[in-house]
Amino acid sequence: MLWHARVTTSFALKKRKKEKGNEKSRGSAVLLALSYSNCIYEVVTLLKGAKIRNVRIYDADPSVLKAFSGTGLEIVVGLPNGNLQDMSANADHAMNWVRDNVSAYLPDTRIRGIAVGNEVLGSNDEFSGFLLGAVKNVYNALNKLKLSDIVQITTAHSQVVFDNSFPPSSCVFRDNIVQNMKPLLEFFSQIGSPFCLNAYPFLAYMSDPEHIDINYALFLPTDGANDPKTKLHYDNLLDAQIDAAYAALEDAGYRKMEVIVTETGWASLGDENEAAATIENARTYNYNLRKRLAKMKGTPLRPKNVLKAYVFAMFNENLKPGPTSERNFGLFKPNGSISYDIGFHGLKSSSADSLLLSLKDYRGHGGWRGCGSVILTMATAFLLVLSR
Repeated sequence: MLWHARVTTSFALKKRKKEKGNEKSRGSAVLLALSYSNCIYEVVTLLKGAKIRNVRIYDADPSVLKAFSGTGLEIVVGLPNGNLQDMSANADHAMNWVRDNVSAYLPDTRIRGIAVGNEVLGSNDEFSGFLLGAVKNVYNALNKLKLSDIVQITTAHSQVVFDNSFPPSSCVFRDNIVQNMKPLLEFFSQIGSPFCLNAYPFLAYMSDPEHIDINYALFLPTDGANDPKTKLHYDNLLDAQIDAAYAALEDAGYRKMEVIVTETGWASLGDENEAAATIENARTYNYNLRKRLAKMKGTPLRPKNVLKAYVFAMFNENLKPGPTSERNFGLFKPNGSISYDIGFHGLKSSSADSLLLSLKDYRGHGGWRGCGSVILTMATAFLLVLSR
């Protein structure tokens, strides 16, 4: 299979606009991105049926935080990009935000992390200069409240921050990113936070299907690819993307920092020019990702770092703008019916039917439109821990 540097640098073409977060993982896990709604209590039931232990949301919605009170589920809240300037400029505002959105719900709601911004560097440059200040002020607020050992601070990056990402060993941070990235990495290194990456083999394949074997992107049998410098062999594209991030971190002086995949997934429907976005491919990717994570192993470059990954998404978002694929990454449709089954316990048609019935009850009481509109437009993420 022929690989070129331009093929993998195209991984950075995806620039999601959602506010997303991250989580403090334990062991091998799949994180499912979801949409939430006023029906959150029904969604909580579905998640618990799927044996989900950890949850992350991309804001700090009070209804969600209250719904998770007493459930035993661990949650990570998000500080949206639009709040970064204020949090960076005013430590008191950061303290107030932490008190109102984190400490006020502890310990009944088990908040375990704060995602400060999402895909800021390289994708949302208007916020780049505020990210580090916001991170520090939020962390200092946690520290003053004696919560820094309980709640972890992170931020997720898209692959736009990288240059020369194939072979993986050649990957570095882009020149125009380094001035903001290195101080951030230094601070995260001091407080023990991981490097969080949104990685999409689907987008890499879509950007250059002539040079990328779709089997390689879907974890199917393939000749794979070799890194001539490290002599390492890659049998799937996601591992190569992750090791490219490790190489960039090592080049920047942060070899020991862990990489966590905060988003990955495959669209089940697309436009005419998105032929790879099919139900079969989406099921194949996510099912094989599940098997890959169940092996409890790392990547070729970091074999001892057990891979942790978020799967985007659990619900489709049919009000989301952009290509059709952007609205069809979910395991479930907005009405609660299943899009496809990847074999997780609890994520079956019966569970979806139960959720769908509850949504119909809301509709019968005049609440369907409000419930549905939130489901279709707001994103959260839920951690599904692999059972063996």
